Amino acid sequence: MGAAYLANEYAPIFIFIIIAIAMGAAPLVLTLFLAEQKPDAEKLSAYECGFEAFEDARLQFDVRFYLLAILFVVFDLESAFLFPWAVVLDQIGLFGFVEMVLFLLVLLVGYIYAWKKGALQWE
Repeated sequence: MGAAYLANEYAPIFIFIIIAIAMGAAPLVLTLFLAEQKPDAEKLSAYECGFEAFEDARLQFDVRFYLLAILFVVFDLESAFLFPWAVVLDQIGLFGFVEMVLFLLVLLVGYIYAWKKGALQWE
């Protein structure tokens, strides 16, 4: 495999990347030149549900927000796996049933652990 062969093989990919970047950048550049630029105080103000911000937006979030989000994703995926499993349960037989029960047991252990650690309580 020579360099010319690799260049011929990957040329469509590079062309696709260049076109994708151009299509993403073109509207931004065109907006700078074609759009009417009339900034005023109202347009430049930060949107905060109709009122001025009362605290610094760069404050750290409580770690419980992240923990709750991670727990939501885990248990949301659990429910996403239950629907296709229920649809094909008659086709996968006892093996599929046992595997799903093991999967649910692992998630149940994780849920009990999070509950005991107080991750689900909001104070």
